[in-house]
Amino acid sequence: MMNDKTGDQKPGILAHTVDNIMTRRKMPVSVFIVLMVLYIVTNMVVSRVAGSQGVIRISDSVIPLQTFAGVFSSMANICVIFMAVYFGKPGFFAALALILINMPGVIMGVVVRHNFNSLPGVFTNILTIITIIIIFINNERLNRTQDRIREQAVTDMLTGLPNRFACLELVKELERRKETYAFVGINLNGFKSINDTMGFTAGNEVLKEVASRWKHLAESGETRTLDFIARMGGDEFVLLVRKFQDEEDIVRTIRKYEKALGERLTIDGCDFFISASFGFSIFPTDTADREALYSYADAAMHEAKRANSSDHIRRFTRDMLKEDHILEVEGKIRTALQNDTFFFHLQPQYDMDHRLRGFEALARMRDENGNIVSPGEFIPVAEKVGLIDQVDSAIFRKSAAFFGDLLKISKADITLSINASVRHLMKNDFLDEVRDLLKNSGIPAEQLEIEITESIMIESMEKALYCINEIKKMGVKIAIDDFGTGYSSLSYLNNFPANLLKIDKSFIDKMNSSDSSKQYVASIISIGHIMGFDVISEGVEEPDQLETLRAAGCDYIQGYIWGRPLPQEEAEKIVLEFAGE
Repeated sequence: MMNDKTGDQKPGILAHTVDNIMTRRKMPVSVFIVLMVLYIVTNMVVSRVAGSQGVIRISDSVIPLQTFAGVFSSMANICVIFMAVYFGKPGFFAALALILINMPGVIMGVVVRHNFNSLPGVFTNILTIITIIIIFINNERLNRTQDRIREQAVTDMLTGLPNRFACLELVKELERRKETYAFVGINLNGFKSINDTMGFTAGNEVLKEVASRWKHLAESGETRTLDFIARMGGDEFVLLVRKFQDEEDIVRTIRKYEKALGERLTIDGCDFFISASFGFSIFPTDTADREALYSYADAAMHEAKRANSSDHIRRFTRDMLKEDHILEVEGKIRTALQNDTFFFHLQPQYDMDHRLRGFEALARMRDENGNIVSPGEFIPVAEKVGLIDQVDSAIFRKSAAFFGDLLKISKADITLSINASVRHLMKNDFLDEVRDLLKNSGIPAEQLEIEITESIMIESMEKALYCINEIKKMGVKIAIDDFGTGYSSLSYLNNFPANLLKIDKSFIDKMNSSDSSKQYVASIISIGHIMGFDVISEGVEEPDQLETLRAAGCDYIQGYIWGRPLPQEEAEKIVLEFAGE
């Protein structure tokens, strides 16, 4: 059925595919031919009119035909200049050859036939040669620079594999061509422990070795499918499989990549045995929606990781999303996004003297019937199916617009805190979104705070730190949300250029149940202060919790004891009362 499926597989296929993604649109060859013909024709006309004694009468004016020689000569030179500009080396050498072939005839006209009317043409041709040489040199320099920029744009600098951008561009092209492909999400098992025990340098060496093996396999044609391997960030990779007959072909290909990890890796004298979890979904069989396809592959990959069996490969099935409920909620989320029915409530934050610090914007949703859907229900589903970034953006936009207007009215020195999911913050246009948010809302940068979880540092530390530092340069504050529930590594915390540390409610709930719990919370507050962070405790509901936090030196609190999440009107009332004090 597809006996020739390796026909277009060849060494360097990854580089070839990436080149195709980034290739600039070139002028058609037909334009090149037209320019050459125009040059030849105009030069023939120049030869005719230069030696002609004829005239053209226009009204009462008599114009010698020789006058038009310069006009047609200029047209010819414009043709060769266009060739040099738009057709690179071939255009330059063709243009140079045409001029040099034409030059002897012009010179002979001056020297032998004493046609001194052609003398300007000699100098014009010389100047044209100089011009196209300058154009050629500058084009070559510019092309080298553009090649470097393109390579950096599509290449993961650590591993040399195509990066997230290159992968997404290829996916868009495959979808445009309606080509069937399998999207395989890959995550290395136990990679975090390598970073923790051996350090990031050893971890990077492992990533480079894994990438090298997979790149060699993708380019070798050994799998008998057309493969594209890319690094998405951290220890996450994506494999796009094409030219397969059935699901067995896909699994067979994935097993080759799994087997490539089976051999021992030796880094700095230490042996590592790496394995990975693979989850895949098929376009358009499983879904024709790109975001859903990624989410399905991710769900399958996490199922393979959770299974803890010898088989680390899973095909997406609807059961993985608990179809009856999750797909229903997913549909409600997509409808709410389409109809723009997401809204927000604002939960106040106070200092220990009950002075208003600001508000945290919390996402709320109505379904198509106007019924409220619990955040505990729709947020986990939005995260699972890859829609959380769109939910974030809706809350960003609406809460910032309200808060900007509120600040203009009240002139209050308060802060709006908004939540950014890992998926949202890692998007390439996140920084532009924050800049637009500040510009459109009118909120001063120092009165906006973005809450992120410490797990962002595991997703891609380098990109996360770059993004966070750029946000800080804008003047926007950074808060570490739910501290203590994730990795809680002091090394991560030390690298986090944050302003505020938020202690998760789960620790506040247990804080007064034992001395050890109380000391643990006190230690988090102390560590936060040592590292230069203010500290806020979430979920404070009881007076004894408030007193314990006050004694431990906590800076701010957020919770039902002083304020539940409020609709806009009630939040505005609090601010205006606060501003009037």
